[in-house]
Amino acid sequence: MQTTDQALVPREQMEFDVVIVGAGPAGLSSAIRLKQLAKQYELDLEVAVVEKAAEVGGHILSGAVFEPAALNELIPDWKARKAPVLTQVVRDEVHHLISAKKHFKLPDFLTPLSLHNQGNYIISLANLCRWLATQAEELEVQILPGFAASEIIYEDDQVKGIITRDHGLDAQGKPKASFAPGYELLAKYVVFAEGCRGHLGKELIQKFKLDQHSDPQHYGIGFKEIWQVDQKLHQPGLVVHTSGWPLDNQTEGGGFVYHMENNQIALGLIVALNYANPYLSPYDEFQRWKHHPMISRYLKQAKRIAYGARAVNKGGLFSLPQLTVPGGLLVGCDAGFLNGAKIKGSHTAMKSGMLAAEAIVEQLKQDVKQDAPGRKNLKAYQTKVNNSWLYKELYQARNFSSAFHKFGTLLGGAFHMIEQNIFRHKLPIHLHNKQPDYASLKNCKASKPIAYPKPDNHISFDKPSSVYLSHTNHKEDQPVHLRLTDSRIPVDLNLPLYDEPAQRYCPAGVYEILRKDNQPYFQINAQNCIHCKVCDIKDPSQNINWTVPEGGDGPNYPDM
Repeated sequence: MQTTDQALVPREQMEFDVVIVGAGPAGLSSAIRLKQLAKQYELDLEVAVVEKAAEVGGHILSGAVFEPAALNELIPDWKARKAPVLTQVVRDEVHHLISAKKHFKLPDFLTPLSLHNQGNYIISLANLCRWLATQAEELEVQILPGFAASEIIYEDDQVKGIITRDHGLDAQGKPKASFAPGYELLAKYVVFAEGCRGHLGKELIQKFKLDQHSDPQHYGIGFKEIWQVDQKLHQPGLVVHTSGWPLDNQTEGGGFVYHMENNQIALGLIVALNYANPYLSPYDEFQRWKHHPMISRYLKQAKRIAYGARAVNKGGLFSLPQLTVPGGLLVGCDAGFLNGAKIKGSHTAMKSGMLAAEAIVEQLKQDVKQDAPGRKNLKAYQTKVNNSWLYKELYQARNFSSAFHKFGTLLGGAFHMIEQNIFRHKLPIHLHNKQPDYASLKNCKASKPIAYPKPDNHISFDKPSSVYLSHTNHKEDQPVHLRLTDSRIPVDLNLPLYDEPAQRYCPAGVYEILRKDNQPYFQINAQNCIHCKVCDIKDPSQNINWTVPEGGDGPNYPDM
């Protein structure tokens, strides 16, 4: 929604056949496939991709071990076209961290098949998206970076288009001298590819009750840092995953260390957002994890060069909503296509975008023949998903997230290994998790405070120095994009019940409880926001609504 009474201001309109919201792997794959099919069927198809980051890839963050299945289908000659997919995985290791000092390596036969990465690559997903954007532009896709999709335009319960965020509003929502209204981008079909917990996708799901027959979506927060390490310790193509410490048996999560090219490693920790202790700080758990000897051995003579954090879907097949409304389609992590068992979502996101494009082109061809244009509910997209390898893959991983929730980390991991390796995904069991992540917190009086060590500024760091590495920037004189439904809830409800957990679940220090005249008040440092969306997910009162700031604002990830 716009933040000002400028809703009635005249806006320039631009019309396209398809508008895609988000230049991530799903959105760009959808755009490329649309234009490929348009060329094949001699259709004149105008396609635009709007991206809230200042440049394509600026808001993209992923591990990332990349499975090339969808890329092989979309651009078979990607190697000849010099896609930035270079470092092939040479070895997998999975370690269970028993304590702050001890660990053991799982033998290969106990490692779930989903964590075997033969044929996969260690990449920068941000750089892959930049390359995909060049492929799309060669096909005459219009890519519009710095345009943040702010509103959905409806007409008789059909999606008619989107409005981009106004520029030049002050903190009170009043026009400044630099004010420029957003554009109305109208289309026959809008593809929502915003990534995990997209705010327009969230609106669509709620408005049309697309999740009424689904489990709640479940999430984790994923942290990532890139380090320049000693050449003697660097093993290009090595993939390491960890489970266990510093998380307890009831807190899902795990770490990763991926050896990239150029003597760099990507490392990080994912913490499931259904944790119960309100005193838990996912950021500080990540900083502790790096001090384990198995991780810290790489970092003693190393330099940290990048930091970021992002919410990730983990609900899997049973948490998928219906995928279509009249005029609109959900793809990628906006729908929740990530495969939690593989810890991968890029290839599934790309495939969903391609299938959406195929459904759109088939309908547009039919409309031309019948001379009956209109915004249809493209349920053929849902059928295509159900008949694809994408559905089969998610079905094989259907119990992953719920098993960990139901049985805990150790027994859940054992269940997953048995289901994958022994029964080959064919156990006649369907596990569900009906509790939303925000409802999992216990009262602070029933929880144990956690004393985290101070950062040493070599291996572990505070939040401000990490946010600095994310190159985050917001114009301070603009409306706060993190909106409270009720401004009283943080102090009057969340503080006494949960010691206001926003102070800890935010990985960027956005939320603080401060005191004035000995009275607590809730402060939002919106300029620090790295667009992870965790506040929108984990707030126990569901009082925080993440919306877009001005286009171009936020983090600017170089190689994440």
